[in-house]
Amino acid sequence: MKIRVLEVSEVNEYIKKVFLDDPILNSVKIRGEISNFKIHSSGHVYLTLKDNKSRIRCMIYRSDYNKDLKLDNGSKIVADGYISNYVSDGSYQLYIKNISLEGVGNLYLEFLKLKDKLDKEGLFSSYHKKPIPRFPKSIGVVTSETGAVIRDIINVVTRRYPKVDIKLFPALVQGKGSVSSLIEGINFFNQDHPVDTIIIGRGGGSLEELWSFNDEGLARVIFASAIPVISAVGHETDFTICDFVSDERAPTPSAAAEIATPNLADLLRDQDLMAKRISNSINNRIILEKHRLRSSIDRFSQYADRYILGDRYMALDRIYDKMDSSFTKYIEKKREEMNIYGTRMSSLNPFAIFDRGYSIAQKDGRILSTIEDIDQGDRLKINLKDGNIDCQVLDIEAK
Repeated sequence: MKIRVLEVSEVNEYIKKVFLDDPILNSVKIRGEISNFKIHSSGHVYLTLKDNKSRIRCMIYRSDYNKDLKLDNGSKIVADGYISNYVSDGSYQLYIKNISLEGVGNLYLEFLKLKDKLDKEGLFSSYHKKPIPRFPKSIGVVTSETGAVIRDIINVVTRRYPKVDIKLFPALVQGKGSVSSLIEGINFFNQDHPVDTIIIGRGGGSLEELWSFNDEGLARVIFASAIPVISAVGHETDFTICDFVSDERAPTPSAAAEIATPNLADLLRDQDLMAKRISNSINNRIILEKHRLRSSIDRFSQYADRYILGDRYMALDRIYDKMDSSFTKYIEKKREEMNIYGTRMSSLNPFAIFDRGYSIAQKDGRILSTIEDIDQGDRLKINLKDGNIDCQVLDIEAK
């Protein structure tokens, strides 16, 4: 039997059919590392999958490419698709239909799916974000009682704005029962123990360790919270659903404490600057008005001797007295306003209590408010207006 001479295109077409008819190559999953990653102007994606021994060319049609995966060179993936022959140049390649990131791929895809769902419902919209109170009286913290998060928050708040009250809800931050524990913490401050601001967070970790903060139920509870919520979950590069739905996202727990409180030193400095501006403004106004008055008097005096006789001089004096009295009252009014402002600002100073004869007792760096925190023989530090006293408790007497 004589064999017909085939054209090159016929051979490539035949090879393509062989690929498509093969049950393994028609539906295959391949694990590898991405290299030569390129998004064409058409929207199609071209890349190479490789391991330590070999490589294979791949293509993703625009309609099959998930931009949320943020693929790039070096990404380790599992590609699901089929292998076929490109007739024009006779090369074969993997046509990828689905991709999952190696290791945490399924969790990440679940995260993206929930993120897209809640975003479309408007839970991340800035329209619903509540402002963080500038001068909070109390802050609720939902986190582990043994982690570094609560210690960092206490340290920063004590340094910046020591008059605020910090309330901790000890919650589980990972593992079984953590989601319900975090939800209970948000509801705890909303329903029974109101505060001005809530901080929810934990330290850094893997996607699996932070997964409790990607729960849909927790997201909806945070969204429904009547109290502004600051999310401080993981490190600066970690993002969770909790970050997107909260009213403010902090890259670290320390940053969350800074967002939640003003800096007392800055407030005092601003108070001094404002008082100086008010004083300068009043003085400048006085100088200007006096200059205008003198100019008016000088101009009027040029004609006074010529046209005004007798009681006209008395009328002029009365006009001058009335103007002087008006400016004096204006000055007094502004001074009173400045004194009132200074009094109000001074009330914000937590150290003002020293001037009224009070003192602050501390034990191991904690401010004491009840004798229940003191035992006989404890060493205490007493802060007075002009210094500190180290003392030892000899006797405790309850009221």
